[in-house]
Amino acid sequence: MEAAIQYAKKYLEDLLSFFGLNTEVHASSSDNEVIELDVPSTHLNGFLIGQRGETVRALQFMVSNALKNNNHEVVRVNVDVAGYKKARADRLAEAAADWLNTVQTSGQPLHLEPMNAADRRTIHQLASEHGLTTESVGDGPARHIVLKPSTPSE
Repeated sequence: MEAAIQYAKKYLEDLLSFFGLNTEVHASSSDNEVIELDVPSTHLNGFLIGQRGETVRALQFMVSNALKNNNHEVVRVNVDVAGYKKARADRLAEAAADWLNTVQTSGQPLHLEPMNAADRRTIHQLASEHGLTTESVGDGPARHIVLKPSTPSE
């Protein structure tokens, strides 16, 4: 795992230097499952994050594919620029609290707007912690979550 972390770190640093950004990327792993790569805040934050985080997700995809193509063990990679993803997850958790409360009080399913895989993962986890069930429906950019009240066990 350590070799994969070092490879991912070096790959991302080399990629960033191509854009004229010579910075050290902080690399770690959580539970030997996900390689976390954090790019510190710079004058290129907006460029590296992109519209709605699309560029940072593309960087993440490139690092992940580079690892796979160089025969490193298959692991998930998470790239964050200046804490953007953490802040986004926090905002999503705040919104999710209202959605979860709505489903719990009404007892009716709630269809959420389409969202990317990382955001869906966050919602699935939060719903599970609050005793609700979730289902991802749809394909591609239209994929969204349906929050459902748990069925009482009989």
